[in-house]
Amino acid sequence: MQDCAQAAGWFRKAAEQGDEIAECNLGLLCASGDGVAQDQAEAVKWWRKAAAHDRYSGTPQHNLGLAYARGEGVVQDRVQALMWLSLAAAIAPRYDTIRDAVALK
Repeated sequence: MQDCAQAAGWFRKAAEQGDEIAECNLGLLCASGDGVAQDQAEAVKWWRKAAAHDRYSGTPQHNLGLAYARGEGVVQDRVQALMWLSLAAAIAPRYDTIRDAVALK
């Protein structure tokens, strides 16, 4: 747990400087509660920041899509979920299956 808290501190410093990988990773720690207080809304905040400039991984868009699909940290919204998951799939086709599964629900 101490390692996660230390990692969260470093991720926060980098995220506050606009590092998209740190923003995404800090969101993951906030979502899981590893090293920081669990806070889904805070996770969404960091994923939104990362998604604003991520063009290569699709991970923050994917995480936002799942948050909207599940209603974690945001009001559940199927349209927003599909929008974010579609953006993720456009960047990284490995997210096609997840987008399609949410679309079929």
